[in-house]
Amino acid sequence: MSAAAFVLAINLFIAAIFATSFGIVAAYRRSAIGARWLAFGYSAGVVDVLLEFILPFQQDPRLVSFGIFVSFLVALTCCVIGLALHFKITPPWAALGAAFVASMVLNIAILDLTRQDLLRNFLYQAPYAVIQAFAVVMLWRMGSRRSLDIALTVLLTISSLQFLAKPFLAVWLGSGDGPQDYIGSTYAAISQSLAAMLLIANGLLMLLVIIRDVMAEMTVASETDVLSGLLNRRGFEDQAEKALDVSARAGRPAAIVVADLDQFKHINDTYGHATGDQVITAFARILEKCTGEEAVIARLGGEEFVAFLPGLDLLSSKLQAETIRTAFSNLSAEITGLPYAPTASFGVAQLLPGERLPDLLRRADAALYQAKQDGRNRVQMAGIAPHGPRLATVRREAS
Repeated sequence: MSAAAFVLAINLFIAAIFATSFGIVAAYRRSAIGARWLAFGYSAGVVDVLLEFILPFQQDPRLVSFGIFVSFLVALTCCVIGLALHFKITPPWAALGAAFVASMVLNIAILDLTRQDLLRNFLYQAPYAVIQAFAVVMLWRMGSRRSLDIALTVLLTISSLQFLAKPFLAVWLGSGDGPQDYIGSTYAAISQSLAAMLLIANGLLMLLVIIRDVMAEMTVASETDVLSGLLNRRGFEDQAEKALDVSARAGRPAAIVVADLDQFKHINDTYGHATGDQVITAFARILEKCTGEEAVIARLGGEEFVAFLPGLDLLSSKLQAETIRTAFSNLSAEITGLPYAPTASFGVAQLLPGERLPDLLRRADAALYQAKQDGRNRVQMAGIAPHGPRLATVRREAS
């Protein structure tokens, strides 16, 4: 077995591994459409390598040679589409399609040219460089500053440029008198070794990027309340703790607002859970609208909500809570599905030096409990006492 044939066997194994890996990701996560296209791409790479092994045994090599060119072109094109779909970019369908068709026509036109001709080698490799360049331009325009994305852009640039260097290497070293002689040439050994390195590097980076983003998507899903679209309790505790630490280190004020929808059990029992869900969603949209971009807002469960407000002191956060309360009570029946104006009660507490999130929440809960006791539909500011009833008690005793 020649050196090139040995490397081709390795490339076949590598392409199969990545085709399987991307296929598993796509099967596990149906939303990972990009992984599906990358699986197709690496599967086409497997076909390309198999055709390379068949080529030396062909009396008329033109059909298999064309198949090798097309299968590798399909592999590159699928990878470009896969990356675009993964990054939620519309693939340049028209431009890719035109480049693909033009490349096939060009390859047919040069099939019978002398293999040692520099122009022929350049026209053979240039379509690969052009297709790969689509991915480079796409990632560059995306402007991501994440390390893996930058590394992938650089590597794809190198991959595109190496196609333009291969014609000179082929003429210098010689790629065999005919297509059947390619696999035994020194050029083939070097070319396939370079392809193996880039195949592994590109595959690993693309796989890491997809796994990174799939895991991030799963984390967001696990921290999001399905009904309201806000964070759930787990997501709130994680993000609010981080925001609290940032505020504490910077010496900035911060406050928390807890809210509980008044008489929510009555709404569910009288008008149905669909109407209750409608009210929950309406209140969530008001929270999003009335709080700043830095705010960490969540639905903790049932009819209880919370907002951590970096940069706001006690009075400012009370004013914001009043704004939310007023906006909610002014919602129309068309939005809430209720024949009357819904109301909510609020507890507000400012972060004290050295205080952690559970203590801050506890004081805000105590203020909310007082707001409920005082007649509901009001905002109550917390004192500095670190203990008080939890919100579960508030809902049970005063909803």
